[in-house]
Amino acid sequence: MLLYLNGAFVGLLILSNILAVKLFSISEWLVLPAAVVVYVFTFPITDTIAEVYGKEAARQTVFAGFITQCCALAFIYLAIHLPAAPFFGDQASFETIFSAGFRVTLASLISYFISQNLDVTIFHKLKDRHGESKLWLRNNASTMVSQLVDTTLFIVIAFYGTMPTAALLAMIFTQYAFKWLAAACDTPLVYLLVRLCRRSESSGARVYG
Repeated sequence: MLLYLNGAFVGLLILSNILAVKLFSISEWLVLPAAVVVYVFTFPITDTIAEVYGKEAARQTVFAGFITQCCALAFIYLAIHLPAAPFFGDQASFETIFSAGFRVTLASLISYFISQNLDVTIFHKLKDRHGESKLWLRNNASTMVSQLVDTTLFIVIAFYGTMPTAALLAMIFTQYAFKWLAAACDTPLVYLLVRLCRRSESSGARVYG
């Protein structure tokens, strides 16, 4: 199960970087990067890995995501600067979208590395205190604190200078509120994933034992 969780985590992470250049509006005051719709699904994955497989496994997953994002950044840069075929008429659009993606990916790298390691640290400090009980508390507390850091760093680095400061602050508030709500709602999913992983590990131990 750990391999599947790692694969899903990295895939969702890269997809969120691709989608982050699109901003969508739910209302006049609620503007979010499209990435947030995907990125919130990474929260229960890292918390499940931390709960079932331990701190080091969670940190390895975070590091794998960081390396993958670095590779994506390098390949985006390469793709932008490859000579366009004479009949390819969308080079300017390609550069516009993926040049923004380059900055977004850089913002994601910095905010991701800091916030995800903070998430793992908070999660395990709470687990050391409460043991196997109160999974709901460490799932929510670690995500809500780390994603405040993540949201602030990401939006400032990715969009500073491209929009008014008031709009940046509004984006930080609305995106964090969305993540806060998502973290609260994903708690049943974390319990389900933890149960499935423990059942899978238990079945594997019986087979190979």
